[in-house]
Amino acid sequence: MSTLGAWGATMAEAWWLAPAAALLAALLALAPLGTQVLARGVVFIDLAVAQAAAAAALWAGALAHDGPWWLPQALASAGALAAAAAVALLARRWPAQREALIGLLYVLGACAALLGARLDPHGRERLAELLAADLLWAGWPDATLLASCAAAVLLLRRGLARDAVFYPLFALAASVAVPVLGLFLVFALLIAPALWWRAGLAGGRALLLTATAGGAGLALSWGLDAPSGACVAAALALAGLAAALRVRRCAPTGS
Repeated sequence: MSTLGAWGATMAEAWWLAPAAALLAALLALAPLGTQVLARGVVFIDLAVAQAAAAAALWAGALAHDGPWWLPQALASAGALAAAAAVALLARRWPAQREALIGLLYVLGACAALLGARLDPHGRERLAELLAADLLWAGWPDATLLASCAAAVLLLRRGLARDAVFYPLFALAASVAVPVLGLFLVFALLIAPALWWRAGLAGGRALLLTATAGGAGLALSWGLDAPSGACVAAALALAGLAAALRVRRCAPTGS
């Protein structure tokens, strides 16, 4: 067997590298955005924007069965950008009610997704995948696309405090991540690392702990033959809850 053939066989056996790379790239893309989400007090933005992306993708699949391969992703990005623009407007004009209004925006996106799924013979399966995708099926194209998002976020990190940078970048990253990871896992990757940072851990340690939790979720999924998206999201949620407990233990007590 040639060296190239042996390398290809080795990579085929190490199929888990692509899902692991996709998870790591998503972590690097979403964690810095998550710190901005908590700082701005717009926690529901992920649910609203990601749900809008999912709804647009479902409607694309329902109305354009034989359309080009890029159409669902393009419409998902358009839906996410529209939702992000709406969130920015709501947060600016009604700051006291922003979370409630963003929650209603999420409900609107969820209803649109359900109506779109109803028109597609495989809509129920597609909707379930957009909520909790099977990360173990992620391939190298998915990992590469998420890595591009991570590079963009890291490149523009200094400008994330500006609305003109944060909201469009968040929308594009969410629209790319949701089809690969599912809405639940995207939300967990946004919030769990940000909670670790808020707990006082350095950025590198917070990312390491989150990556460890994600790896544990993947291993649990493989060992139990359970849905990977749900397992990884649950592991990250537990990590985030641990961060909250750490903050409470370390907080100074009143006299």
